[in-house]
Amino acid sequence: MNSLSRVTLKNVGVSSALVLALALGTTGCGGGGGDDSSGAGTAGVTAAQKTAVLTTYADIALANYTDALSDAVALQTAISTFSTTADQTNLDAVKTAWLTARESYGTTEAFRLSEGPIDAESGWVNTLYGAPEGQMNAWPLDENMIDYTTDAEGNVTSGNIIDTAGNFIPSGGSAVDVTNITKTALADLNENGGDANVATGYHAIEFLLWGQDQDYNSFIADTITNGALVAGQRPLTDFTSAGNADRRLNYLSAAVELLIDDLNTTKNAWETSETNCTTGVGCYRAALLGELDGADASKNIDADTALTQIFAGMGVFIKSELANERMAVAVLTPSEEDEHSCFSDNTHRDIYLNYKGFINILKGEYKGAPIDANATSFYSLLDSATKADVDALLTNIDAKVDAIDSAAATEHFDYQIRSGSTYRQNIVDAKNAMRDFGDTMVDVANDFGISLSEDDVTDPDETAI
Repeated sequence: MNSLSRVTLKNVGVSSALVLALALGTTGCGGGGGDDSSGAGTAGVTAAQKTAVLTTYADIALANYTDALSDAVALQTAISTFSTTADQTNLDAVKTAWLTARESYGTTEAFRLSEGPIDAESGWVNTLYGAPEGQMNAWPLDENMIDYTTDAEGNVTSGNIIDTAGNFIPSGGSAVDVTNITKTALADLNENGGDANVATGYHAIEFLLWGQDQDYNSFIADTITNGALVAGQRPLTDFTSAGNADRRLNYLSAAVELLIDDLNTTKNAWETSETNCTTGVGCYRAALLGELDGADASKNIDADTALTQIFAGMGVFIKSELANERMAVAVLTPSEEDEHSCFSDNTHRDIYLNYKGFINILKGEYKGAPIDANATSFYSLLDSATKADVDALLTNIDAKVDAIDSAAATEHFDYQIRSGSTYRQNIVDAKNAMRDFGDTMVDVANDFGISLSEDDVTDPDETAI
């Protein structure tokens, strides 16, 4: 199961939200009924205010992707240092750099699913930017494709990218020459033959750094790595004296180079310094704000269309991607194979940061403050009734997400999701409240005169559980 595909901005049929509520025995989750559209709102949001909120949205995107790119460059520097001197100190430094890079990238996730440069699946935006999200953050991955793994009985796998000299054929896919591990070869392998065939991005790098963390679930005895505070334990010798040590270092270097390329492409889409719809620099931002002219004028995105895409995308993200795919699936398995950063046990931060990114967009903030002194946020233009509903949901979810994050000092997420954990119900409750918030995005949109239904904020392809 990979991250969700973009939902189309049409009524798309009944979602699996009702099934989800029944499976968890709760009533807090928002349903997916497709015939309850609120209709267009009557709030007096002016054209100028719509431009203002879209400008704030674009400013946050530029600041956030700029930081993500900078942190990825720092990760590349740490990998280069480690490749030159492969000792434990430098390996630990690479891991720290990866964790830091996840902090800035985590808050960008709420820009997904909104027809933007990160993952638009069609049209000129896709043609120009190529939807790089799948190369940057695809998960879960089949780690057996990348390097060796060891099962609970001690059996070691082989036949992976690292130990293959010549052509590598992924399961269900086509051959790629990996004599030299390059960013081009890894890009050709990524999702080649299936969504689980992930060869690139943050999680491929994560697996190479940490290796397996085999606390799979409460049904399989783990005799290799176990414990509530134990992540993957890849030995330093995998990069020094073990077979294929050089290829692991080459893999790290190639993967981070491709990651930087993709982040640079995405960051450039939001640039303010220039507008070039041939290279993509600044083109999406200008189109979002209706600033393109001449031959590119047809790319301009009507403000109401842009708001429709953003509000629906935000709803799908918090309801179907974050609450359902990243939280509920893991709880119901329960399996660390369904948690986001399972090798490093950093999933609690993923959840926290993904949620904070959603709040950044809603409230026009970044790093705990308004993105600009004159910024206009979506939240600031809501009517009093919608704002009261939003405030109640935020207060509820804030506490629960903070608890997931702080509980990691006692139990990593792979232990919190177990049936015997005292923290499990908090995750379930947080998930239910987030799904309610996804449905509330219908009301947020209505305040801007945008008509959405609950189907529009529910991905029809979300995992049925």
